[in-house]
Amino acid sequence: MKKILLLLLAGLSLTAAAQHVSVTSKTRLLEGVEGPAYRPVLSPDGSQLLFAAGENGGLKMLDFNSGVVTRVSDTPSAGTDAFWGGDGMVYYVGQERRPNNLVYRTGYAYNPATAQTEVVLEAQHGAVLPVHATRGAALKGSGKSFAKAINRGTAVYTAGAELFITRNGVTRSYTPVPSHAGYLWASLSPDGTRVAFYAAARGICVTDLDGNLLAEIGNYEMPCWYDNDYIIAQNATDDGHQFTSSQILILKADGSFKTALTTPTSMAMQPTAAAGKIVYTTIDGLLYQINISINP
Repeated sequence: MKKILLLLLAGLSLTAAAQHVSVTSKTRLLEGVEGPAYRPVLSPDGSQLLFAAGENGGLKMLDFNSGVVTRVSDTPSAGTDAFWGGDGMVYYVGQERRPNNLVYRTGYAYNPATAQTEVVLEAQHGAVLPVHATRGAALKGSGKSFAKAINRGTAVYTAGAELFITRNGVTRSYTPVPSHAGYLWASLSPDGTRVAFYAAARGICVTDLDGNLLAEIGNYEMPCWYDNDYIIAQNATDDGHQFTSSQILILKADGSFKTALTTPTSMAMQPTAAAGKIVYTTIDGLLYQINISINP
C-alpha cells in the first residue's frame, strides 16, 4: 500500500513537472508612433490598452482594432493609476501642486464610447486609491471618496497593510500576512472569487473573498491575473539605486508552477493581461505584446 501511494505521488509530481508554457508570438506596439510608454493596462476584453505617455505624463489609449491612439488626458500623473471600471469606463487620478506647495488629486471618469470626461471626485490633498470592482468602480480618498455601483458587485483595494474587500455592499478589512511596509496591487480573478496582491517583503499572496490566505506564490511584483488559474508578474532586481534586471513571469495561482516569459536582461516590467494577451513595457518605455501557449 505504501509503495502504491509513493508511485501515485511520483506520478503527480511528474504531471506537475511536465507542465509547459511557451511564448507563441511577440510584437512591438506603437513602434515609431509614440514616445516612451509606461503603466499599460488592458481592457477586460483585450481590445483597448491604456498607457502613460512618459514616466510622469498624461494618459493615452490604443484601440487594437483600429490602431488609433486617443489622448485621454494631459493631466500630470493621469496614467499612473488609471484602470478600467466594471462599467466599461476609464478611471484615473490627476494631480497638481498648488501655491501652498501641497499636492491635490482629482478623480476623473472617461467614457471611451463618447470620448467625454467628467470629474467624479473634487480635488483634495492626500492619497486617492483605485478600487477595482466587478461592477462600477471607486476612488478611495483620505477625505472624500467616490463610488459607483460597487455595492452590486465585488471590489478590492489595499491601504497600508490592509486588504479591503467589498461584497454585497459591505466592506471588510483583512491582514492575511504581516507586512510592515504594506500591501499593493490588489486585483480580482476574472471569475471574481479570489484576490491577488503584493505584500512588501513577502511577495504575491492569493486569498479568497473572506481574506483567507490560499497561497504565497513568490516574492515578485505587480501581479495581474492572466486567467482564473495563472498570474503574470514582474521579477526585478536592483542595486539600491537602479534596476539591474527585470523580467516577466507566469505563476500558477496555487503556487505549484512558475516560469519566465522574458529574460532578466530584457528589462521587461509593469505587465498587464486580459483575454489571452500579455502586454508589458521596458525600462526604456517600449511596449510589447506577447501571446503564450499553456500545455498542462
